[in-house]
Amino acid sequence: MSTAYELTASVRNRVGKGAARASRREGKIPAVIYGDKQAPLAIELSHKDIFLKLHAGGFLTTIATIDVDGQKIRVLPRDYALHPVTDQPIHVDFLRISAHSTLHVEIPVQFINEDKSPGLKAGGSLNIVRHEIEVNAPVDAIPERITVDLASAEIGDSIHISSVQLPAGVTPVISERDFTIATIVAPVALTAEEVAAAAAAAAAPTGKPGAKAPAKAPAAAPAKGK
Repeated sequence: MSTAYELTASVRNRVGKGAARASRREGKIPAVIYGDKQAPLAIELSHKDIFLKLHAGGFLTTIATIDVDGQKIRVLPRDYALHPVTDQPIHVDFLRISAHSTLHVEIPVQFINEDKSPGLKAGGSLNIVRHEIEVNAPVDAIPERITVDLASAEIGDSIHISSVQLPAGVTPVISERDFTIATIVAPVALTAEEVAAAAAAAAAPTGKPGAKAPAKAPAAAPAKGK
């Protein structure tokens, strides 16, 4: 799990587009804290703090404590908006959480030992079906990533969720089927049909060793009329 962190915020006394623009001009980012059966709380935070946390990775899977005018609230970032031109953060939504909450989150997948995979070393390619996996996880045990070990993966293998070791208490949201995370596919230049064709050609009789196929007889010239 990613290391928790703390942010400092203040209550926004005004809401709306005009108030949000005013906050941004002052180097702040408007945000809202909601959930846990409490009324939404409009706040504003330091633009620099949010920018750094966004680019540090794991922003949407790391628990934070926000100090709002002396009141400390545990939250999980649920969504954020970026400026369409500058890509700077302009708004954040935080979910208020309690000690025993179970959350529905998307966890990124990390593939390891690609250099040890027999299938990849033979020229196969890793076809990633899911870059993230939706799971239900205890609030204090949200994994930073889900690791898939490719050390024994062969060409034609499929890696399913059942073959992945999830942390204790973490379960996939999709539970009714054993979904695929990735496959090891044959290189384009070496498909199964081509392998079979090459094997058949190698097994076909060729006559005497070193013998060459007889040359075709030249076609007879047409008779000329007298």
